[in-house]
Amino acid sequence: MEHGRNVPFAPGRQARNEADEPGRPIWLSLISGFELTLEGKPVALPMPARKLLAFLALRDRPVHRLYVAGVIWPDMPENRSSANLRSALWSLRRLGYPVVEANGHHLGLAADVAVDVHETITLAQRVLSDYDFGNTRPDYTLMAADLLPDWYEDWVILERERFRQLRLHALEVVCERLTAAGQFAHAIDAGLAAVAGEPLRESAQRLLIKAYLAEGNLVEAVKEYSSYRTLLMDELGLEPSTEIGHLIQQVRSCRNP
Repeated sequence: MEHGRNVPFAPGRQARNEADEPGRPIWLSLISGFELTLEGKPVALPMPARKLLAFLALRDRPVHRLYVAGVIWPDMPENRSSANLRSALWSLRRLGYPVVEANGHHLGLAADVAVDVHETITLAQRVLSDYDFGNTRPDYTLMAADLLPDWYEDWVILERERFRQLRLHALEVVCERLTAAGQFAHAIDAGLAAVAGEPLRESAQRLLIKAYLAEGNLVEAVKEYSSYRTLLMDELGLEPSTEIGHLIQQVRSCRNP
């Protein structure tokens, strides 16, 4: 659910420069939108080929051809969906790069294809498993954007929500740990990204407000709380929890002894 909040950095596209690195000639981006780059150059593909690549990239194992065709084109008879699959495979073979591996009746993404979603999931899982930041901070820019936001197929919606929940939890952890480490600017960036992903998510709002308070930005903390309270009342007819309200009451008590 988006409510017009701006993320304070441009997510997604930064990591696509990695396709220029040696040993990474094929880079598939699904975060913020679909893009395939070969040797650092974007490649135009027809929609059936895009759907096939995205579908295979979101599976952790090879899948049967008939299953692929049936899920990607569910409203078509089997002969039509199979024809679409053959057309998509033909378009991908013309690239001259091995992006899909075919093994009998099964299809899978080629091992040489690097995928931004895979790397972001790995990063998020590291963050959530008590990964020690040390004096560094994780590159959380890809965690600030949705998976294929303009695609509305059922199989995309399911994976997008799963990815969204993972990245929001990870962003909250980043915000909390960077606040504790005194890296307030980056903590607030991560908190704003989490709030932009779901403005009604109280855990994200609470951690962002705590980051503002730790930095000494009391006015920003109160403004964030006021905006959240208004949004929550307008959308759900609810008041914020006593936990997040208590944070603001402490601020007001300090300002008005």
